[in-house]
Amino acid sequence: MRILLTGGTGLIGRALCQHWHQQGHQLWVWSRDPHLVPALCSGAQGIAHPQELDGAAPLDAVVNLAGAPIADRPWSAARRELLWRSRVDLTRTLVDWMGRQPTPPRTLLSASAVGWYGDRGDEALDESSPPGGQDFGSRLCMAWEQEAARAGQAGTRVAVLRIAPVLAPQGGMLARLRLPFRLGLGGRLGSGQQWMPWIHLDDLVALFDHLLRHAECSGAFNACAPEALRNADFTRALARALHRPAALPAPAWALRLALGEMAVLLLGGQRLAPQRTRAAGFAWRYPTLAPALTQLLQP
Repeated sequence: MRILLTGGTGLIGRALCQHWHQQGHQLWVWSRDPHLVPALCSGAQGIAHPQELDGAAPLDAVVNLAGAPIADRPWSAARRELLWRSRVDLTRTLVDWMGRQPTPPRTLLSASAVGWYGDRGDEALDESSPPGGQDFGSRLCMAWEQEAARAGQAGTRVAVLRIAPVLAPQGGMLARLRLPFRLGLGGRLGSGQQWMPWIHLDDLVALFDHLLRHAECSGAFNACAPEALRNADFTRALARALHRPAALPAPAWALRLALGEMAVLLLGGQRLAPQRTRAAGFAWRYPTLAPALTQLLQP
């Protein structure tokens, strides 16, 4: 297949490029630094704008992963603008370009996040649940998905992946937690009762590949493991895997003081079930946390 990726130099994009390059697909990555793409993304060519592909053979698929990191710093006005521009505005530009092609790509796989649901407490959620819409993160994901959905007007199949925090050997959430937990400085966040969806990077790559290959799959899919865990359970499992205590909780008030509205990413939660993902025939390699951590933390 001929595949264009946005955000291809990030954690997920690099893993997808490696996987699809091994399968023999032709890959292009739209990047602000296209000259860096060959070194970062296995087998991919870098482009500065999708218009560079105008006049070439039609693309089979577009994979939209672009977006500035949402948890790197508090959501100041300038940061919100950057997050919105790098997700919503870029997706609008991408979909507009796709619609102008003589033969639009057959498939668009577009990233979203479990933050689409907002902070929902103990409410059981699946892909049929309504959005949250209260905090900035939820509104951002809603607008992001709406822009991606417009590709369907040109006949492109659109599948949106609402991605949970990704566990990977390098990068992502686990990389941030490993050092403090190894030093015995880890602990639950706030009460620890908030639900905490997660997914192993290998399963996320496999899910993208599954949705790419199954033309009957469209709409929203929860990209999370089927095991539902509270933050306190996740904390205990990580501490156990590292053979360390987890006795230093982070008070909710301190997180809110330091992070402002962004604290919802840590103190809020979603009790998610990947119902449509399971119904699509996807099989997880790491459906539960303990084996996932064992694999990820091995020397």
